[in-house]
Amino acid sequence: MAEGSRGAQQEERAGEPARGEGQNKPPQGARPGHIYAALDLGTNNCRLLIAKPEPGGFRVLDSFSRTVRLGEGLSQTGELSEAAMVRAIEAIRICAAKMRKRGVTSARAIATQACRTASNGDAFIKRVATETGLHFDIIPPAEEARLAARGVTPLLDRGDKGALVFDIGGGSTELIWLDLRDQGRVPRILRWGSMALGVVTLAEMYTGRLDEPGTYEAMTAEVKRRLRELPGLPPAGVHPAGSFHMLGTSGTVTTIAGIHLGLERYERAKVDGTWLRRDDILRVIADLKRMDRAARGAHPCVGPERAELVIPGLAIFESIFATWMPPRLRVADRGLREGMLLALMEGAEPREPKRRRKRRGGRRRKRGRGKGGGGTP
Repeated sequence: MAEGSRGAQQEERAGEPARGEGQNKPPQGARPGHIYAALDLGTNNCRLLIAKPEPGGFRVLDSFSRTVRLGEGLSQTGELSEAAMVRAIEAIRICAAKMRKRGVTSARAIATQACRTASNGDAFIKRVATETGLHFDIIPPAEEARLAARGVTPLLDRGDKGALVFDIGGGSTELIWLDLRDQGRVPRILRWGSMALGVVTLAEMYTGRLDEPGTYEAMTAEVKRRLRELPGLPPAGVHPAGSFHMLGTSGTVTTIAGIHLGLERYERAKVDGTWLRRDDILRVIADLKRMDRAARGAHPCVGPERAELVIPGLAIFESIFATWMPPRLRVADRGLREGMLLALMEGAEPREPKRRRKRRGGRRRKRGRGKGGGGTP
């Protein structure tokens, strides 16, 4: 799940230009006349994207994003709270109504880290199906990484041999090392890792202390420790393919881009695809760290809703950036939902939200896979 809402972002509008591959034809396998939907239920947000294929990729018909805080308190209790589940179900009902109104014919709904780790995650998904009619798949970290990488593929610079993609979510952070040396194919995943730490879970570790002296340094130390524990990742500063750039999809990096661009309000069209230099990134991070919560909330590219979560987001991002330190970074205001849509159109995903199958011992296996490792998810 991509973290939070994208800064103080306004939601996508119907009729937004195509956001696919940048080709002169729709994605291979897309069915003309069909309407596709991707619904992502994360630790912090519930986000929907409805689109139809057309030359250049696809055109957005409708969208929805609401902060539901599904994972609120999960790190302390181990389960989803009743209040959080009610908030999520209310948002999902809105999504279901939008999908019916738009005549969606092919869709997928996924849930990520909060439902993966909660003891009542499966029961909640069954309740969602009963109350809304939508059937969610709780996907493992490997699939989350794959979909995030697919969603940002159009923004990769094929002039480099590799790219490091990261997706900071509410409950987890995915890192994907892509091979760009084969110009004619979708990039191959060389390494990947999933860290069970996102902006919500990190914030809850320091509740009430986020703006105290020393807290930011403690958060970055914790993130770096978690990164070192992930098996099979490339050494600091190294990409297995050679020369590389970094591409980030999260509210943190879109916020940094918006501030760097001096936007008076968040504008996705100006942020998505922006290149940032190392010095500019470090300058904006330093400026945000100097602000108190009120100042962050008043900033048009942060907003009061994200005034708290942007700090743990910065700690996660800066830890990743400082470890691999690429010369430049590209900002993506796209990710899981776009990856799901492209996969649906290409026939690589189920055509409809499917009913959940019983898992045996799935909880333990998913946690093991969540540590990441080498190879393709």
